[in-house]
Formats: sequence, structure tokens, C-alpha cells
Amino acid sequence: MVEKNQGAESQSSQRVIKKYPNRRLYDTDTSSYITLAEVKQMVMDSEPVVIKDAKTGEDLTRSILLQIILEEEAGGAPMFSEAVLANIIRFYGHAMQGYMGSYIEKNVQLFTDFQNKLAEQSHNASPEAWNQFMRMQPPMMQNMMSSYMEQSQNMFSQMQEQMQKQTEQMLGALGLKR
Repeated sequence: MVEKNQGAESQSSQRVIKKYPNRRLYDTDTSSYITLAEVKQMVMDSEPVVIKDAKTGEDLTRSILLQIILEEEAGGAPMFSEAVLANIIRFYGHAMQGYMGSYIEKNVQLFTDFQNKLAEQSHNASPEAWNQFMRMQPPMMQNMMSSYMEQSQNMFSQMQEQMQKQTEQMLGALGLKR
């Protein structure tokens, strides 16, 4: 188990999976081969995972996560419409690419936080309290969604301000003032 001890300080909490040329995935924690479905379950369980090429050590985590998303999208109820996917593709190579990635990431985190808060409230409730919550749900849900939308708008405004400042700096550097 030499792999687990290398860089133990930085990766002690991460589960290291090695990908071999034959496309097999090897879990260094359990010393066994695993499937993509098992990697998906680790992600679902919020377990920090890093996937490395067994030969080169190259980090393959993003490509494996994208592979999981591709399989999920192809197998049933897709999360992304063709229009959303086309728009995401259009941002590659665009000046907004860095901003859009950050914006999507922050929005997904906000939505996850919102979902966790809702689950936490429902988990701690007695059956009577849960019934009362369900009767009051529309106003409460509106307040929570309003907060989420407000945070999303604030992030978008910050992104626009950042872009405007960078554009002005770039134009200034080129000797072009607004």
C-alpha cells in the first residue's frame, strides 16, 4: 500500500482510484477492482475521490466524472436539455468561459445548500410538524427560492462587474478609453 502513503498529508482524506489501460478501475483503499457505478456511489456519498492513470499518474478525475454524467444523461431522465448543452458548448473558447464555469459552480452549490437545508428541516420534524410544514410549504418555499434567486442574481451582477472592469483595464492597456 505504498500509494496510500505517498503524499499522505495532502490526500489522506481522498480515496485514490487507479485507472489501468484496460479501462479497469482499482480502488487502492480496498485493494480491489471497482466499477464506474461504484465510483458514482462514492460521489453520491460525498466521498472525496481522485482517479489517476496507473501508468503516468495523470489526474483523470474530471474525465471519469464526465463519463458518469454522460452515462446518466444517456440512461433515462436527462438533467440537461439539448439547448442547455449547446449553450454550454458555445461558452468554450468564449471570453465568458471562466466566468460561466464559476457562475454555474456557485449556483449549483447554492442549490445544493438550499436542498440540504430543506432536507435538514424535514428530517428533524415530527410527523405532526411535517404535516404542518407541508400545509405551509408554498409561502416557505417561495421565501427560500426567493433567497436562492437573489443570491444567484447577486453572483451574476458580480460577474458582470468583474467583466466590465477587466474590459476597461484591457482597453486602457491598449490606449483606448471609454
